[in-house]
Amino acid sequence: MFVLGTAGHIDHGKSVLVHALTGIDPDRLREEKERGMTIDLGFAWFKLPSGQEVGVVDVPGHERFVRNMLAGVGGIDLALLVVAANEGVMPQTREHLAIIDLLEIKRGVVAITKKDTVDDELLSLVRMEVEELIAPTTLAQAPIIPVSAVTGEGLPDLVAAIDNLLSTAEPRKDLGKPRLAIDRVFTIVGAGTVVTGTLIDGSLAVGQEVEIIPAALKSRLRGLQTHKSAIKVATPGSRVAANLVGVTTAQLQRGDVLTKPGWLLPTMMLTARLHLLPYLRRLRHSTTVSLHTGATEVMAKVRLLEKEEIQPGEVTWAQFLLNKPVAVVSGDRFIIRSPEDTLGGGEIVGVHDKRLRRFRPHIIQNLKVRKEGTAEEIIAALVETRQPLALDGLLAQCNLPASSAQKAVETLIQQGQLVSLGEHRLLLTKLGWEKLSGKALAIVEDYHRRFPTRPGMPKVELASRLKLGGYSAAARQRLGEEGILVEEGAIIRSPSHQIQLTPAQQAKIDVFLKSIAKDPYSPPTDLKIEPDLLTLLIERQQVVRVSSNIVFLAPTYNDMVSKVVAHIKARGRVTLAEVRDLFHTSRKYAQAFLEHLDEKKITRRVGDERVLWRERMGVEPTEDTTNAPRRI
Repeated sequence: MFVLGTAGHIDHGKSVLVHALTGIDPDRLREEKERGMTIDLGFAWFKLPSGQEVGVVDVPGHERFVRNMLAGVGGIDLALLVVAANEGVMPQTREHLAIIDLLEIKRGVVAITKKDTVDDELLSLVRMEVEELIAPTTLAQAPIIPVSAVTGEGLPDLVAAIDNLLSTAEPRKDLGKPRLAIDRVFTIVGAGTVVTGTLIDGSLAVGQEVEIIPAALKSRLRGLQTHKSAIKVATPGSRVAANLVGVTTAQLQRGDVLTKPGWLLPTMMLTARLHLLPYLRRLRHSTTVSLHTGATEVMAKVRLLEKEEIQPGEVTWAQFLLNKPVAVVSGDRFIIRSPEDTLGGGEIVGVHDKRLRRFRPHIIQNLKVRKEGTAEEIIAALVETRQPLALDGLLAQCNLPASSAQKAVETLIQQGQLVSLGEHRLLLTKLGWEKLSGKALAIVEDYHRRFPTRPGMPKVELASRLKLGGYSAAARQRLGEEGILVEEGAIIRSPSHQIQLTPAQQAKIDVFLKSIAKDPYSPPTDLKIEPDLLTLLIERQQVVRVSSNIVFLAPTYNDMVSKVVAHIKARGRVTLAEVRDLFHTSRKYAQAFLEHLDEKKITRRVGDERVLWRERMGVEPTEDTTNAPRRI
């Protein structure tokens, strides 16, 4: 199924011609009928002799309603440029044709209307004028057919030309990413909220869960229609009316995009190839324009990346800082306008790029590759710009079929041009991984310099600094495999790191150890030692801290554990008083020691006594009909 869109100056007979072709009056608003002019988008449809159904979007021709025209012309397959024989080429004829050219709509027919109102000589002059007008545009080869919607003369030839052009057109690609650019929102009594638009990039089915972007509204498709006929599945390229569940018309607006959930993210910045029209004015850096893409209109500030200003007819790379989020993808076309005129347009290449630095040749080269390169080149250039970039995000941005993009990713990984982290694929270029590795090593080595007595940096701190989220473990694993860092328990260190103590620090350690050795079962609790030094002694297994201020020498602690365990095994339990007397210490030390054993699951408290942990954790015997011994 294909969509045809009209174009042309006001009162050149677009709507009358659509009515003659389809039998449907596209002017649906009362004001349109009263004023005899199209104000907003109109819709109709008809069947070609080949049996192919064609949807029609009829656009307004008045200069004040070009913004409405732009909301409807973006999704069409064929342009029907209308020029009245009694007036010839007029201002909006030129502007509408310029828009068709900027949007790269390559199939079109020119209908010279009102043939019945002029003689053959004037008709011939208008035809020559049209031929000259379309020669430098995408409609250069378009057939030019004089018609009269009143007498019907020429209409069969016009229909045949449309049928012939669409018979050679390829069906819209199904990328599995359905997008319905909403151009109309209304309510039907008994049904609820309905939106219409041209469906591209994928299919929609009744009952399917959908999302409306950028508002992030969730809904479900209660019903679908094409040309007022109910359908179960809507295919790419068709005009679709979708009946939505759970949303109101007040929550929706023209320019929203209906799609499947979870992949399309709105953006506030676009990177694009910009072509300025040759017959208007120059455009300076930081100029504010209105930007139109799909059915969306948004104000934007232009960032020229190569020049301070561009002249009429020039092409350059630019970024657009938007005043509100829009839902677009790479490859979408756009138009920019001043309040009075269409200035230019082009193709969107990046939708989630950072603010790119100006006058950088390597950035311009990257953008050229992303626009014109092979699948592998596009993927590599996109990852280079946004790295680290998750595979899901890459698939959403690259405007390639998922299968082609994934194949390109695998090829690049095998060639060593991309590095993949984790099960869900966080992607970096080879150089990007080298930079990340260098950054990780620098962070850890800086930590070693600041804390020389610590064995390493906490892994959670490194993860926080690298900002890799759920991919941190995969990154650490690869860093370890490449010998860049060493992972030990909860810490990570550089391979060359060794704890270096100053003479003063070693002296403090010696004093501390001698002090607690003087009375090993009742060590002093008021000793002052730097926390890092105490942690070092614990990690070296020279001491054991049983409470915030009680530290035993490791041999002393091990001796105490052995004696308590032996006591319990011999007598079945031990009390705090027995432990106190066993080591000739005070209640304070005995209590701290036993609570530590409880924490370590060596003992368990039962009333005022302790028993061994495993004895308390035993399992009651169960009846067993075999001769195998029961396990307790």
